[in-house]
Amino acid sequence: MHSVMPDDHRHARGERFLQRPGGLAVAFFTVSLGLLTIAGLISRMAVFLSSGTSAGRPMVFLSFGVSTILLALGSLCLVRASVFVRWEKQQPFRRSLFLAVLAGTGFLSVQSFGLTMLLRHMPMSGPSAIPQAAFVFIALHAVHMVVALLFVVWVFLKALTDRYDHEYFWGVTFCGWFWHGLGIVWIVLMGLFTIAASATMPPP
Repeated sequence: MHSVMPDDHRHARGERFLQRPGGLAVAFFTVSLGLLTIAGLISRMAVFLSSGTSAGRPMVFLSFGVSTILLALGSLCLVRASVFVRWEKQQPFRRSLFLAVLAGTGFLSVQSFGLTMLLRHMPMSGPSAIPQAAFVFIALHAVHMVVALLFVVWVFLKALTDRYDHEYFWGVTFCGWFWHGLGIVWIVLMGLFTIAASATMPPP
């Protein structure tokens, strides 16, 4: 006698909800709001815990280094997702997208913390001042990463409805390109920021 696993029941219920009129929009809004809220709370908690430390400069570089790793992990997950969907391996495909969502959420958490620490410890004037354009560009990159995260969330939710397969995966490919492009921009920004910070930021 054929039995159906509980995970299959949950997946079927979730797929039916997403396929309802407005179901995908509701899920997208709820998940996106939840992830951004979690990222904000983690960032605020990290700022609170580090409020008593005087190691502002190392904390900035550490946070940007960790966020770089998370960005690279997200890129790797999206590459794997693109490969899996072409091979019609739906479970690994969805799992890779889910991990990319986690990486993006982690990136925003750490990046928000790093921007806060940078703003607190960056001289605003004088010969040791970091160019304010550096902060602006990094902040703009973080805003674009919010868009990238929302893009991945949308693709992930669509993947739960079996929208993508070996014949139709353009959304997955374009999502990956967008993420990778932001990764390249971030590497350039990190290089420029490191040069500027090494030349102007005073030691802690």
